[in-house]
Amino acid sequence: ELISRLRWKLQNLWEEREVVLGEAQECARRGEELEALVQDICKPNECQRYLMFIGDLEKVLSLLLCLSSRLARVQDAMRRMDGNADAEEKHSLNERHKLLSRQREDAKDLKENLDRRERVVFGILAKYLTEQQLQDYQHFVQLKTSLLIEQKDLEEQIKFFKEQLENLEKSIP
Repeated sequence: ELISRLRWKLQNLWEEREVVLGEAQECARRGEELEALVQDICKPNECQRYLMFIGDLEKVLSLLLCLSSRLARVQDAMRRMDGNADAEEKHSLNERHKLLSRQREDAKDLKENLDRRERVVFGILAKYLTEQQLQDYQHFVQLKTSLLIEQKDLEEQIKFFKEQLENLEKSIP
């Protein structure tokens, strides 16, 4: 019964991921339309700033989400470690935790820098776009961000349930 529930949950997560991927494709199409508009109306250097910001948005968010996920797994492993774990394993986990924590702090700094750049790009676009176009731009950035987060969350859940299912299937003769 547990195996069948895990399979059902996995199937639902895969279906949900397909929906999110479809939404991401639609968002990408809107992004291409917005990019074409920006290229038509902005100066080349302003357009370049926009393109760099949009490209870095996905990279920085993906990095931050990946590091946060890895850090959470290390913290979980540290919590599960019992008093009998060997010193080398504890040391290794502590070192990974420190490294991932530093890397995540660096990624947060990159995100803060990205947020400042977003305000600069918004100021540039505000000179050229109508109020509705500006709202469309803001919606695009928010949607792109939320879809990236949702995709990463779904991938993590799928990975978790796959591992649970594999472990359960191995444990049953």
